[in-house]
Amino acid sequence: MKIFRRTAALLLTAAIAAVSLFSCNEKQSSAGTGELKVTFIDTGKADAMLLQSETANVVIDCGEKGDGKKICKLLEESETDTIDYLIITHFDKDHVGGAAKLIKSFNVRNVLTPNYDGTVDEYEKYKSALAEKSITPMKLTEDVSFTLDGIDYTVYAPKKTFYGENDENDFSLVTKVVHNKNTLLFTGDAMEQRLDEIMDIGTCTLLKVPYHGRKLDNIAEFLNAVKPKCCVVCTSSGEFSGKIQEALKKTGAATYATCFNGNITAVSDGKQIKIDTEKGSSL
Repeated sequence: MKIFRRTAALLLTAAIAAVSLFSCNEKQSSAGTGELKVTFIDTGKADAMLLQSETANVVIDCGEKGDGKKICKLLEESETDTIDYLIITHFDKDHVGGAAKLIKSFNVRNVLTPNYDGTVDEYEKYKSALAEKSITPMKLTEDVSFTLDGIDYTVYAPKKTFYGENDENDFSLVTKVVHNKNTLLFTGDAMEQRLDEIMDIGTCTLLKVPYHGRKLDNIAEFLNAVKPKCCVVCTSSGEFSGKIQEALKKTGAATYATCFNGNITAVSDGKQIKIDTEKGSSL
Protein backbone atom coordinates (compact mmCIF):
# COMPACT_ATOMS: atom_id res chain seq x y z
CA MET A 1 0.00 0.00 0.00
CA LYS A 2 1.03 3.64 -0.19
CA ILE A 3 3.52 5.02 2.30
CA PHE A 4 1.93 7.40 4.78
CA ARG A 5 4.23 10.16 5.99
CA ARG A 6 4.24 11.42 9.57
CA THR A 7 5.76 14.57 10.92
CA ALA A 8 8.98 14.45 12.91
CA ALA A 9 7.14 15.78 15.94
CA LEU A 10 4.65 12.96 15.82
CA LEU A 11 7.42 10.40 15.57
CA LEU A 12 9.06 11.88 18.63
CA THR A 13 5.93 12.16 20.76
CA ALA A 14 3.77 9.23 19.69
CA ALA A 15 3.27 6.49 22.21
CA ILE A 16 2.78 3.24 20.34
CA ALA A 17 0.59 0.39 21.49
CA ALA A 18 0.51 -2.82 19.44
CA VAL A 19 -2.17 -5.47 19.62
CA SER A 20 -1.99 -8.67 17.56
CA LEU A 21 -5.44 -10.10 17.06
CA PHE A 22 -6.96 -13.09 15.31
CA SER A 23 -10.50 -13.04 13.98
CA CYS A 24 -12.92 -15.63 15.27
CA ASN A 25 -15.33 -15.04 12.38
CA GLU A 26 -16.07 -17.93 10.05
CA LYS A 27 -16.30 -15.67 7.01
CA GLN A 28 -13.01 -14.75 5.40
CA SER A 29 -12.39 -12.78 2.23
CA SER A 30 -10.66 -14.84 -0.43
CA ALA A 31 -8.10 -12.16 -1.32
CA GLY A 32 -7.08 -8.98 0.49
CA THR A 33 -3.47 -9.96 1.09
CA GLY A 34 -2.28 -6.33 1.28
CA GLU A 35 -2.72 -4.03 4.26
CA LEU A 36 -5.80 -2.14 5.37
CA LYS A 37 -5.10 1.01 7.35
CA VAL A 38 -7.85 2.66 9.38
CA THR A 39 -7.34 6.09 10.92
CA PHE A 40 -9.79 7.11 13.65
CA ILE A 41 -9.38 10.87 13.56
CA ASP A 42 -9.55 12.83 16.79
CA THR A 43 -12.46 15.19 16.16
CA GLY A 44 -13.69 15.64 19.71
CA LYS A 45 -17.06 13.96 20.19
CA ALA A 46 -17.56 13.48 16.43
CA ASP A 47 -16.91 10.49 14.13
CA ALA A 48 -14.44 10.57 11.23
CA MET A 49 -12.64 7.50 9.90
CA LEU A 50 -10.44 6.94 6.87
CA LEU A 51 -9.91 3.42 5.53
CA GLN A 52 -7.04 2.96 3.06
CA SER A 53 -5.94 -0.15 1.21
CA GLU A 54 -3.50 -0.61 -1.66
CA THR A 55 -5.46 1.40 -4.24
CA ALA A 56 -8.69 2.44 -2.49
CA ASN A 57 -9.95 5.01 0.01
CA VAL A 58 -13.16 4.82 2.04
CA VAL A 59 -14.37 7.53 4.42
CA ILE A 60 -16.92 6.76 7.11
CA ASP A 61 -18.36 9.99 8.51
CA CYS A 62 -16.75 13.41 8.36
CA GLY A 63 -16.88 14.94 11.82
CA GLU A 64 -18.25 18.42 12.40
CA LYS A 65 -17.86 21.54 10.30
CA GLY A 66 -14.14 22.19 9.89
CA ASP A 67 -13.14 18.56 10.49
CA GLY A 68 -13.17 17.88 6.76
CA LYS A 69 -9.77 19.60 6.61
CA LYS A 70 -8.27 16.89 8.82
CA ILE A 71 -9.46 14.14 6.48
CA CYS A 72 -8.28 16.11 3.45
CA LYS A 73 -4.82 16.42 4.96
CA LEU A 74 -4.49 12.67 5.44
CA LEU A 75 -5.62 12.01 1.87
CA GLU A 76 -3.26 14.63 0.49
CA GLU A 77 -0.36 13.10 2.42
CA SER A 78 -1.08 9.77 0.73
CA GLU A 79 -1.03 11.51 -2.65
CA THR A 80 -4.50 10.58 -3.80
CA ASP A 81 -7.30 12.59 -5.37
CA THR A 82 -10.05 9.98 -5.08
CA ILE A 83 -12.46 8.73 -2.44
CA ASP A 84 -13.98 5.47 -3.67
CA TYR A 85 -16.79 5.43 -1.12
CA LEU A 86 -18.01 8.15 1.21
CA ILE A 87 -20.29 6.55 3.80
CA ILE A 88 -22.30 8.95 5.93
CA THR A 89 -23.93 6.92 8.67
CA HIS A 90 -26.61 9.54 9.38
CA PHE A 91 -27.09 13.28 9.14
CA ASP A 92 -26.30 14.61 12.61
CA LYS A 93 -23.87 17.52 12.34
CA ASP A 94 -21.05 15.58 14.01
CA HIS A 95 -21.12 13.02 11.19
CA VAL A 96 -22.01 15.00 8.05
CA GLY A 97 -20.27 18.24 9.08
CA GLY A 98 -17.10 17.90 6.98
CA ALA A 99 -18.72 16.16 4.01
CA ALA A 100 -19.07 19.26 1.82
CA LYS A 101 -15.34 19.97 2.11
CA LEU A 102 -14.43 16.44 1.00
CA ILE A 103 -16.87 16.43 -1.89
CA LYS A 104 -15.54 19.74 -3.17
CA SER A 105 -11.88 18.74 -2.75
CA PHE A 106 -11.79 15.16 -4.09
CA ASN A 107 -13.15 12.92 -6.78
CA VAL A 108 -15.86 11.11 -4.81
CA ARG A 109 -17.01 8.07 -6.78
CA ASN A 110 -19.80 6.79 -4.53
CA VAL A 111 -21.80 8.26 -1.65
CA LEU A 112 -23.84 5.99 0.62
CA THR A 113 -26.38 7.35 3.13
CA PRO A 114 -29.53 6.23 4.92
CA ASN A 115 -32.80 7.05 3.17
CA TYR A 116 -34.03 10.17 4.93
CA ASP A 117 -33.43 13.93 4.82
CA GLY A 118 -31.37 15.78 7.40
CA THR A 119 -32.35 19.03 9.09
CA VAL A 120 -29.06 20.68 10.09
CA ASP A 121 -27.24 23.38 8.11
CA GLU A 122 -24.33 21.03 7.46
CA TYR A 123 -26.69 18.69 5.61
CA GLU A 124 -27.77 21.51 3.30
CA LYS A 125 -24.13 22.33 2.54
CA TYR A 126 -23.51 18.65 1.82
CA LYS A 127 -26.45 18.62 -0.61
CA SER A 128 -25.17 21.75 -2.35
CA ALA A 129 -21.71 20.22 -2.75
CA LEU A 130 -23.25 17.08 -4.29
CA ALA A 131 -25.23 19.22 -6.74
CA GLU A 132 -22.12 21.18 -7.75
CA LYS A 133 -20.33 17.92 -8.56
CA SER A 134 -23.43 16.29 -10.13
CA ILE A 135 -23.20 13.39 -7.65
CA THR A 136 -26.29 11.35 -6.83
CA PRO A 137 -25.99 9.56 -3.47
CA MET A 138 -27.22 6.02 -2.93
CA LYS A 139 -29.91 6.27 -0.24
CA LEU A 140 -29.95 2.77 1.13
CA THR A 141 -33.15 0.90 1.81
CA GLU A 142 -31.41 -2.47 1.71
CA ASP A 143 -27.92 -3.77 2.44
CA VAL A 144 -25.14 -3.17 -0.09
CA SER A 145 -21.86 -5.07 -0.58
CA PHE A 146 -18.73 -4.23 -2.55
CA THR A 147 -15.10 -5.32 -2.71
CA LEU A 148 -11.99 -3.12 -2.90
CA ASP A 149 -8.49 -4.60 -3.14
CA GLY A 150 -9.90 -7.99 -2.15
CA ILE A 151 -11.44 -6.55 1.03
CA ASP A 152 -15.17 -7.17 1.45
CA TYR A 153 -17.46 -4.37 2.63
CA THR A 154 -21.10 -4.77 3.63
CA VAL A 155 -23.15 -1.71 4.52
CA TYR A 156 -26.29 -2.54 6.50
CA ALA A 157 -29.31 -0.28 6.00
CA PRO A 158 -31.75 0.50 8.82
CA LYS A 159 -34.72 -1.87 8.89
CA LYS A 160 -37.32 0.71 9.87
CA THR A 161 -38.52 4.01 8.42
CA PHE A 162 -39.34 5.44 11.85
CA TYR A 163 -37.56 4.98 15.19
CA GLY A 164 -39.05 7.82 17.22
CA GLU A 165 -39.52 11.58 17.15
CA ASN A 166 -36.38 13.69 16.65
CA ASP A 167 -34.02 10.71 16.83
CA GLU A 168 -31.83 10.09 13.80
CA ASN A 169 -29.22 7.90 15.49
CA ASP A 170 -31.00 4.62 14.83
CA PHE A 171 -30.94 5.33 11.09
CA SER A 172 -27.16 4.82 11.28
CA LEU A 173 -25.64 2.75 8.51
CA VAL A 174 -23.49 -0.06 9.94
CA THR A 175 -20.44 -1.17 7.96
CA LYS A 176 -18.71 -4.55 8.27
CA VAL A 177 -15.29 -4.92 6.68
CA VAL A 178 -13.81 -8.40 6.23
CA HIS A 179 -10.08 -8.48 5.53
CA ASN A 180 -9.14 -12.15 5.34
CA LYS A 181 -9.22 -13.31 9.02
CA ASN A 182 -9.96 -9.86 10.44
CA THR A 183 -13.43 -8.33 10.70
CA LEU A 184 -13.91 -4.65 11.50
CA LEU A 185 -17.31 -3.30 12.52
CA PHE A 186 -18.32 0.37 12.34
CA THR A 187 -21.60 1.16 14.10
CA GLY A 188 -22.17 4.92 13.75
CA ASP A 189 -24.51 6.21 16.44
CA ALA A 190 -26.61 3.05 16.63
CA MET A 191 -28.75 3.10 19.76
CA GLU A 192 -30.86 0.38 21.38
CA GLN A 193 -33.31 -0.28 18.53
CA ARG A 194 -30.58 -0.35 15.90
CA LEU A 195 -28.33 -2.57 18.01
CA ASP A 196 -31.20 -5.03 18.33
CA GLU A 197 -31.37 -5.10 14.52
CA ILE A 198 -27.70 -6.03 14.16
CA MET A 199 -27.36 -8.26 17.22
CA ASP A 200 -26.78 -11.24 14.90
CA ILE A 201 -24.21 -9.52 12.67
CA GLY A 202 -21.46 -11.88 13.83
CA THR A 203 -18.25 -11.54 15.80
CA CYS A 204 -15.55 -9.02 15.02
CA THR A 205 -11.89 -8.37 15.60
CA LEU A 206 -12.22 -4.58 15.95
CA LEU A 207 -15.34 -2.68 16.98
CA LYS A 208 -15.95 1.04 16.57
CA VAL A 209 -18.08 1.46 19.69
CA PRO A 210 -21.53 2.94 18.92
CA TYR A 211 -22.83 6.36 19.94
CA HIS A 212 -19.50 7.81 21.14
CA GLY A 213 -19.40 5.55 24.18
CA ARG A 214 -22.59 6.93 25.70
CA LYS A 215 -24.75 4.67 27.86
CA LEU A 216 -26.98 2.21 26.02
CA ASP A 217 -29.23 -0.26 27.84
CA ASN A 218 -28.33 -3.23 25.61
CA ILE A 219 -24.64 -2.50 25.06
CA ALA A 220 -23.50 -5.40 27.28
CA GLU A 221 -25.68 -7.80 25.30
CA PHE A 222 -24.30 -6.39 22.04
CA LEU A 223 -20.68 -6.67 23.19
CA ASN A 224 -21.32 -10.26 24.23
CA ALA A 225 -22.76 -10.98 20.78
CA VAL A 226 -19.97 -9.44 18.67
CA LYS A 227 -17.11 -10.41 21.02
CA PRO A 228 -14.56 -7.78 19.92
CA LYS A 229 -10.86 -8.30 20.53
CA CYS A 230 -10.21 -4.55 20.27
CA CYS A 231 -12.50 -1.51 20.65
CA VAL A 232 -12.12 2.10 19.51
CA VAL A 233 -14.31 4.93 20.78
CA CYS A 234 -14.54 8.26 18.94
CA THR A 235 -15.52 10.60 21.75
CA SER A 236 -14.74 13.43 24.12
CA SER A 237 -14.04 12.72 27.77
CA GLY A 238 -17.36 14.26 28.77
CA GLU A 239 -19.31 11.93 26.46
CA PHE A 240 -17.56 8.66 27.38
CA SER A 241 -19.80 6.98 29.96
CA GLY A 242 -18.06 5.43 32.96
CA LYS A 243 -20.53 2.53 32.82
CA ILE A 244 -19.61 1.90 29.18
CA GLN A 245 -15.93 1.97 30.10
CA GLU A 246 -16.59 -0.69 32.70
CA ALA A 247 -18.61 -2.78 30.23
CA LEU A 248 -15.76 -2.60 27.72
CA LYS A 249 -13.20 -3.62 30.34
CA LYS A 250 -15.30 -6.66 31.23
CA THR A 251 -14.99 -7.93 27.65
CA GLY A 252 -11.21 -8.13 28.03
CA ALA A 253 -10.84 -6.26 24.74
CA ALA A 254 -8.09 -3.67 24.44
CA THR A 255 -9.94 -0.35 24.29
CA TYR A 256 -8.76 2.98 22.88
CA ALA A 257 -10.51 6.36 22.82
CA THR A 258 -9.68 9.45 20.79
CA CYS A 259 -10.23 11.65 23.85
CA PHE A 260 -7.35 9.87 25.61
CA ASN A 261 -5.22 8.62 22.70
CA GLY A 262 -5.62 11.28 19.97
CA ASN A 263 -5.58 9.87 16.43
CA ILE A 264 -5.74 6.08 16.51
CA THR A 265 -4.43 3.98 13.63
CA ALA A 266 -5.33 0.32 13.13
CA VAL A 267 -3.37 -1.62 10.50
CA SER A 268 -4.67 -5.03 9.43
CA ASP A 269 -2.48 -7.42 7.46
CA GLY A 270 -5.35 -9.87 7.16
CA LYS A 271 -4.17 -11.93 10.12
CA GLN A 272 -3.34 -9.43 12.84
CA ILE A 273 -4.28 -5.87 13.71
CA LYS A 274 -1.72 -3.47 15.11
CA ILE A 275 -2.87 -0.33 16.92
CA ASP A 276 -0.77 2.84 16.96
CA THR A 277 -1.79 5.89 19.00
CA GLU A 278 -0.55 9.47 19.20
CA LYS A 279 -0.45 9.27 22.97
CA GLY A 280 -1.15 6.90 25.81
CA SER A 281 -2.12 3.24 25.75
CA SER A 282 -5.33 1.25 25.99
CA LEU A 283 -7.72 1.79 28.89
